[in-house]
Amino acid sequence: MSLDTPRAEPRLERLTAHEARQRLEHERATRLTQLRAIDEAGQEAAEQLMSAQKDTIERVLKEIDAAFARVQDGSYGICQGCSTPVPVERLEILPYTRFCVPCQRNAA
Repeated sequence: MSLDTPRAEPRLERLTAHEARQRLEHERATRLTQLRAIDEAGQEAAEQLMSAQKDTIERVLKEIDAAFARVQDGSYGICQGCSTPVPVERLEILPYTRFCVPCQRNAA
């Protein structure tokens, strides 16, 4: 994409619950595979790195579980900061996100 190409406006529609669950299941499976690989590696030289990665993966798994709860209660895809719909493009990239980009920046 060239710099002269106009940016497309974000899509305002929401992911269906089925689409959200599929993306979240994929994210969960990926993280569980990573955890298994870390557990199997068990090399002392990389122990600190593995521990940090494991902590991050476990945090993301909690976020994914929370996103499943939001799908269930109907609040999935709504920003917890400003209560507006999170753009579908953001949910496609980060299906467990709780915030739109501006609110994520403010939360950081």
